[in-house]
Amino acid sequence: MASIAPDDIPPLLESLFRSDSRRILASLIRLLGDFDLAEDGMHDAFTAALESWPRDGVPDHPRAWLVSTGRFKAIDRLRRSARFNTSIDGLAELPDEGTPGPVEEDRVEDDRLRLVFICCHPALSPEASIALTLREVCGLTTEAIARAFLIPPPTLAQRIVRAKAKIREAGIPYELPGQVELPDRLGLVLKVVYLVFNEGYSASSGEAVTRPDLSGEAIRLGRQLLELLPDPEVMGLLALMLLQESRRATRASASGDLVLLEDQDRSRWDRGLITEGKALVKQALASRRVGPYALQAAIAAVHAEAVEPSATDWSLIIGLYTLLARIAPSPVVDLNRAVAVAMRDGPEAGLDLTDTLLSGRKMEEYHLVHSVRADLCRRLGRTEEALASYRQALRLVQQEPERRFLERRVAELQKTIPDPVELAPLRTTRG
Repeated sequence: MASIAPDDIPPLLESLFRSDSRRILASLIRLLGDFDLAEDGMHDAFTAALESWPRDGVPDHPRAWLVSTGRFKAIDRLRRSARFNTSIDGLAELPDEGTPGPVEEDRVEDDRLRLVFICCHPALSPEASIALTLREVCGLTTEAIARAFLIPPPTLAQRIVRAKAKIREAGIPYELPGQVELPDRLGLVLKVVYLVFNEGYSASSGEAVTRPDLSGEAIRLGRQLLELLPDPEVMGLLALMLLQESRRATRASASGDLVLLEDQDRSRWDRGLITEGKALVKQALASRRVGPYALQAAIAAVHAEAVEPSATDWSLIIGLYTLLARIAPSPVVDLNRAVAVAMRDGPEAGLDLTDTLLSGRKMEEYHLVHSVRADLCRRLGRTEEALASYRQALRLVQQEPERRFLERRVAELQKTIPDPVELAPLRTTRG
């Protein structure tokens, strides 16, 4: 037991909840076989720690203590409930009440990967799997996930409730799939892990540009997946995450404002992550089984190799995006390709492609397409169009640093527009 001043216990537990609550929950789901019971047990464990740690001291392995206590508290809940519900099956098999037993720390580390595979079980729809993983594995709020899916929060909440019920009713085991099943289950798992990373690398909402806890957790899961299955697409995903993470420290200013790629201090990029990521890209491409993640990682590697923005090989990036659009078509891929075309061939060429995307109406609720269009119009001197697009992007954006960036752009452009009063005589003369 570690001796810590009682006043320091609440902030310590707050820090543990932020950093470890999802690992603790994953272990409790394995031990208890029920999502909701596990969540109740986890919260009970933190409450118990708040009461006992100031008196008894902080245990040597706090996370394992919380898992063990959460399990004990959940079983105690079941026993109390059974007094009023004699139909509960398996009550006799529950452990006796008493001091919670030890939980292996290494097992706790493995549980989160197991939970990802449960959430991505083929019995669930892809939409349910992604929503459940983001909620239970990553701890995102229902509201934040609903915004990402562009659906009402109650609809998303019902989707998660039904997914949990399906897992319980189908008796889906809490274990990693065997080697025969693993390849078929991998695609959705990779998609979910990358969604987790993206939420950490570029938060969908809130006050911060990034959430290092989520991007770090996604990278840890990616490493575990690569140990489990050295597939080229697993290599590609891990490479992509490492290369993007190498820039994270430069994506926001000291005051928390967004910094664009072209304005980032490249001397501060993490060269260790870049070296590791590039090696994985090379290995994935050498397999000749190139998938979407390996191609995106190759694009990120081209950016990482450019010592300054003007040195970027935009032709190579356009070629990679063209290939990516062929094997994994997506409006977002097309938008990124349009940006690359604008960088190589000029804003007019990029604007034509962007307008084509908007004409399809699939992206009209995506704030970045309006932001891209606004920037291209700004570079072309089409100020009124730029302002209209920036305002549309502002209507849709959820992240505060992005909102501040767009507001600065609007303010800068408004300063370039002459006072309407000064223009009135000219319009009268022309009339």
